[in-house]
Amino acid sequence: MPPSNTTALITGATAGIGHEYAVQLAARGHDLVLVARDGARLDQVAEELRRAHQVEVEVLVADLVDRAALARVEARLADQDRPVDLLVNNAGFGLKKRFLDNTADEETEMLEVLVTAVLRLSHAALGAMAARGHGGIINVSSVAAFLPRGSYSAAKAWVNSFSEWAHMEYGPRGVKVMALCPGFTKTEFHQRMEVKRGDGFMWLDVEFLVRTSLEDFDKGRAYSIPGAQYKAVRALTAVIPNRVLRLTQSMGRR
Repeated sequence: MPPSNTTALITGATAGIGHEYAVQLAARGHDLVLVARDGARLDQVAEELRRAHQVEVEVLVADLVDRAALARVEARLADQDRPVDLLVNNAGFGLKKRFLDNTADEETEMLEVLVTAVLRLSHAALGAMAARGHGGIINVSSVAAFLPRGSYSAAKAWVNSFSEWAHMEYGPRGVKVMALCPGFTKTEFHQRMEVKRGDGFMWLDVEFLVRTSLEDFDKGRAYSIPGAQYKAVRALTAVIPNRVLRLTQSMGRR
């Protein structure tokens, strides 16, 4: 259990993986800073967590596509008087249609959340954490990062590469960085994409996903790939040619 005054900042904290991180980290005794676009939902989640776990919960309403709003979150991470000990870069979304069926603005907006926000928030957090000599970052990536599945996969591949480098670069300075690579998970993510959510063996329970990722983070791992089925997928991507893997790009879009 961490000291009662350790603080975790979570983006996309009102639903899905981000909400589950908030629940499990609060149960571990972390105070929280919750970031999302919906202020009313943020307040509701914050109050529920305060009552259930007796932790301090701060809310920041921010659309990470908005550079001014993103800057407010950066400033919170960089504040040495109110240190954030763990950053969970979770906010994100996917696009149902293929690249040329989306507008360039839609693609750019996704990139702003999946890459630019992760870069800028990590920069702010790493500066403060490295100066203190301790801290951690969990970047929520995807198993899609290992597959040729368009701009979403390309963005998540960037998250993986960046996280692995930061893990090696800042580990000696006391900062742990890990990429979480979920497969299909039972959350609102696919509903927001307006695609059908499955319920078979390839679909992970969000509680298991987050619990496993925190165990991997505690062990200092650079990657967390919860579920034996997705560890197998990762292994197969190393030996199957990309021209064959490209046939998977319709999965999760129907």
